[in-house]
Amino acid sequence: MNRKFGYKWENGLEVLKKYKYSLCVLILAFLFNEFVYYLARYINLNRMHYNLTLSLDNEIPVMPWTTILYFGCFLFWTINYFICSRQSRKNSDIFFCSDFLSKIICFFLFIILPSTNIRPLIQPGTIWNQILLFLYKIDMPDNLFPSIHCLVSWLCWIGLRNQKQIKTGYKIFSFLMAIAICICTLTTKQHVIVDVIAAVGLAEVSYLISKKCYRYYSKFIHYFFHI
Repeated sequence: MNRKFGYKWENGLEVLKKYKYSLCVLILAFLFNEFVYYLARYINLNRMHYNLTLSLDNEIPVMPWTTILYFGCFLFWTINYFICSRQSRKNSDIFFCSDFLSKIICFFLFIILPSTNIRPLIQPGTIWNQILLFLYKIDMPDNLFPSIHCLVSWLCWIGLRNQKQIKTGYKIFSFLMAIAICICTLTTKQHVIVDVIAAVGLAEVSYLISKKCYRYYSKFIHYFFHI
C-alpha cells in the first residue's frame, strides 16, 4: 500500500514538473486579468463613463442565442492558452508577454476613457432571453474599450496561426471562433464596434511588440518561479 502510494506521489510530482511552466503562466495570466479588470472598475466607480455607440451599432440586431458563444468562449480560451503554453519556450513567452502587455494597455485605456453602453430592454420570454438577462445581471456595462473578450479571443488565434505543429483545421477553427466571439459581443450588446476594432488592433500590436521584448517577460518568470 505504501509502495503504491509512493509510486503515485512520484508520478504526481513528475506531472507537476512537466507542466510547471504551463501552470505558472496560465495562473499568472488569469490573476493579472482579474487584477486589471476589477482595479479599473474600482477606480472608475464614481467617474463619468462615455458611451461610444455609433449609429451603425444601432443597426446590429440583438440575438440572444449568441450568448452561447459569449459564455462558451471561456472553454475556447482555456484550451488555446494551454496549447500556447506547450509550444517552444520562446513562442510561449512571446504569447504570454503579449497577453501581459495588452492587459497593461487595457488598464490605462479603461482609466483614460471609462466606457459604458445602453443595453436594450429584453423581455424574459424565451430561454435565450433569460440567459441574456442573466448575463446583463452579472456583468456590469463598464471596462468596455477595448473588449477583453475580443482581445483574448484574437490572441488565441494569433498564438497558433504561425505554429507549424498545429493542424490547419484547428487554426481555421480558432480563426472562425475568434471572429464569432467578436460578432457575439455586438449581437448581445455587450460591446460596440469601436470596442471590437480596438481589441483586435491591440492584440496584433501587443504580439508584434512582444516579439522584440519577450525576454523581459522570460526573466520575470524565471526570477519568480525558477522555470
